Amino acid sequence: MNGLVAAPAPGRSAAVARAWARLPWWGTVLVVFAGARLWSAVVLIAVARHQVATLWTGADPSYLQYTGVMWDASWYRQIAEHGYPATLPVGAGGLVQQNAWAFFPLFPFLVRGVMAVTTGPWYVVAPVVATLLGAAAMLVIHRLVVHGAPRAVAAHPGLPLATVLLVSVFPSSVVLQTGYTESLALLLIAGSLTALVLRRYWLTAGLVLALGFTRAVALPMALVVVVHAATRWRSSRHGDDRLRRADVVGLGGLAVAAAVSGLAWPAICGWVTGVPDAYLQTQGAWRGDRHVAPFVPWGYAARFWFGGWAPVVLVVVAATVVALVLSRSSRRLGPELMSWSPAYLGYLAAVIEPGTSLFRFALLAFPMATITAGLPPARWRRPLLFGVVVVMAGLQLLWAYQLWRLVPPSGWPP
Repeated sequence: MNGLVAAPAPGRSAAVARAWARLPWWGTVLVVFAGARLWSAVVLIAVARHQVATLWTGADPSYLQYTGVMWDASWYRQIAEHGYPATLPVGAGGLVQQNAWAFFPLFPFLVRGVMAVTTGPWYVVAPVVATLLGAAAMLVIHRLVVHGAPRAVAAHPGLPLATVLLVSVFPSSVVLQTGYTESLALLLIAGSLTALVLRRYWLTAGLVLALGFTRAVALPMALVVVVHAATRWRSSRHGDDRLRRADVVGLGGLAVAAAVSGLAWPAICGWVTGVPDAYLQTQGAWRGDRHVAPFVPWGYAARFWFGGWAPVVLVVVAATVVALVLSRSSRRLGPELMSWSPAYLGYLAAVIEPGTSLFRFALLAFPMATITAGLPPARWRRPLLFGVVVVMAGLQLLWAYQLWRLVPPSGWPP
């Protein structure tokens, strides 16, 4: 059994339970993911009924239009169809304006290739490709939990599928079926961590390089590599796990790949435009304060979102994350899974300006779902998991209505 279904009930329920039990692991993963995406599609279609006309769509857009061209999906569409500008657009005040260089190329170029083969338009191909990449990501996440958290899986055999379920219904998981990079990033992060767990260092290096052209997450991945190498070195000193020369060479190559992953896209941006810090200036165009400084944006952004409650909200969120990371459930994970979430969330805290995108970014801290699913005692796991899934499904509707639906200000578009 996969650990997520109750004992067979009489009649039709028993037949369904038996059919579920006969599914291979990958079949259960795909069923769970498909069910979650079907719910998200219903949410998006319902919310689209309340969407007024925007620069991207007309009022009450179709599902594919709503998932294919809204928000940043239009930037990725522009990249797929026209590439990147050779010069940075500059406003009347001499400041760099928002432009395509803020967005990484692997996803739009991948969709462009599929468009060339299928002759389909962006708004059709991009959501379909994103959904398929999301399904592949869930398969890899399942395997990652199996191989990367053997102690946790021994204590909770249903943990890999429970992780897939929680990630699939996470409030912002709606973007896994839109023209965004989250699906591809999730696949590459999970793939990198799995390859690292299995000690396939050159495969890990290749995936990390691809990740560098998808999302700017090289630094937290490098920290996970350091944790993995330190764990292996410590085991080698105690004679439990000999560190061979090939392993040292592979880890060295992986370190180089992580460095290149973090530097390649900003360097390319500067080289093409002739402005060395073009990437940072472009990122600054999206910020209330154009200076890109570690941790500083949390002060003014938190006050904007939460007013006088900002300090309380920040302390509660930080304390919750720390409690989960230090929990017994977390300590049962392998070092790679256990270290990714704090490394990634710490990186987010240092480099981003808090805003609506934060909910999307949090999706990539998917081992937190593993920790959450492993928290309850055995007798409470199923009812609590069911409750969490119901709450998250409801929050998907709230997320889509409040954040994906665009309510243009008065007089917009100009």
